[in-house]
Amino acid sequence: MTNNEVPKSGFAEAGADLELVGISKRFPGFTAIEELDLTIPAGSFFALLGPSGCGKTTTLRLIAGLEEPTAGRILIGGKDVTATKAYQRPVNTVFQSYALFPHMTILQNVAFGLKRRGIQNADALAHEALQLVELDHVAGRKPTQLSGGQQQRVALARAVVNRPALLLLDEPLGALDLKLRRQMQVELKDIQSEVGLTFLHVTHDQEEAMTMADTVAVMNKGRIEQMGAPQDLYELPHTAFVAKFLGQSNLFTGDVISSSSTSIVIDAAGSKIEVPTTRAQRTSGRVTVGVRPEKVTLHDSEPKPQSGRTVVGPGRITDVSFSGVSTQYEVTIPHLGAISVFAQNTSISTLHHDGDTVWLSWAVDHAFGLADEAEAEPISRFHADLDTSMIAVQTRKDLEAELEEA
Repeated sequence: MTNNEVPKSGFAEAGADLELVGISKRFPGFTAIEELDLTIPAGSFFALLGPSGCGKTTTLRLIAGLEEPTAGRILIGGKDVTATKAYQRPVNTVFQSYALFPHMTILQNVAFGLKRRGIQNADALAHEALQLVELDHVAGRKPTQLSGGQQQRVALARAVVNRPALLLLDEPLGALDLKLRRQMQVELKDIQSEVGLTFLHVTHDQEEAMTMADTVAVMNKGRIEQMGAPQDLYELPHTAFVAKFLGQSNLFTGDVISSSSTSIVIDAAGSKIEVPTTRAQRTSGRVTVGVRPEKVTLHDSEPKPQSGRTVVGPGRITDVSFSGVSTQYEVTIPHLGAISVFAQNTSISTLHHDGDTVWLSWAVDHAFGLADEAEAEPISRFHADLDTSMIAVQTRKDLEAELEEA
């Protein structure tokens, strides 16, 4: 399809696949992207997730044609566009800043690009795009008369109306408040499903990526650490960075002291922690294993040993944070350090309190083993002066007495 060709109606044209082959981008003094290979299937909603400075925005700019790669190729729909100018690529970008023309009406903003290309039915197509984002009723207004969420939807309509093979979303919801952001997450996903274009969403917001994307690539220091479905990345992270960046994780490092065909056991500062071999990236030597806070259960007394369940403790609750649907606890266990626990609020009477002595347990099947090592969280400063070698065998009253003296 040439620049002057737009289907007469509907959003039936499918998106194209995107392929990055050996992409590198070097700036004077540092490397932003190093040997990046990535394939995004046509019609998918793909999220590139990572912290500031990881290279995700540079990757987006390379795809859009706003930067030139130092090495590698960029293919859209099987066509090499590495040397193609930005305005010649079948790509549109939605930015966080909206970038709407304040002196134009909403309809004029959406139809602007079509009219510049000489499209005869530009206004009709613009109305159709505004109907898609449920804003056709404000077509005659100016951008300043709309809310932030409405302006973002107009920016999306302006991008979609051109039916690009690839739509790039650069932190598009970052300027919205929490309620609007969550609403737009759902709307963006619905729109992508309806129009069938290929969406590449760049964000540092983990919840945003997991809520909208079919596939998430977690990026760190110019490389993709892990890629897959949101649930797969969350339930089975491969590296310490992914485990910590995508949600929260309790990580423990120790030597493997026993193994079988089904599981391995590590010794983490005297605590035996088991993980299934199918959920471990390494099964010998020094290994870091982890468990998500919501998988951990609090116990007032030491639970009986049970096959398929890991128990650690005793420890002391050092922080309690009530968030409505759940209560977040920090439990400090001698030698292991601080462990986070998220407990769903099913009854107010089950709340534990700061200073309580507890044990922790979780199902072995909920643990995961990483490909790299991570140091366990340090013991909190509040407990730095306690004789940790004695805490492991003290009763609850003894612990409370020692706290009062500390």
